[in-house]
Amino acid sequence: MGRGKKTLKDLSDLGGLVYSTDAQTRQEIQRQQKAGAVLEARFSKKGRGGKTVTVVTGFPGTEAELKALAKKIKSRLGVGGNVKQGEMIIQGNNRDKVIALLEAEGYKVKRVGG
Repeated sequence: MGRGKKTLKDLSDLGGLVYSTDAQTRQEIQRQQKAGAVLEARFSKKGRGGKTVTVVTGFPGTEAELKALAKKIKSRLGVGGNVKQGEMIIQGNNRDKVIALLEAEGYKVKRVGG
């Protein structure tokens, strides 16, 4: 017994996957992702030899986009850091500065912790 062809009613039948080579469409998708996502910025000393870092989680884009954003923030602050397992790690107690930079980029950021 053969299966019938599955017809798509609209793009939501694809499970949220949208791909476009059109730059304007990509920018609109990125804007919608930024508007819907809430990033969390917090301090952490755990497993870092007592040194404070600022950790940002909840980024909606790809790992490459997160690395590019982290590079921009590190450059503006003049500090080091990296991206691991979907988290942006910025050296030092820079949470308020990181939040301001992310909000300037169009992200909603929630301050977590003291």
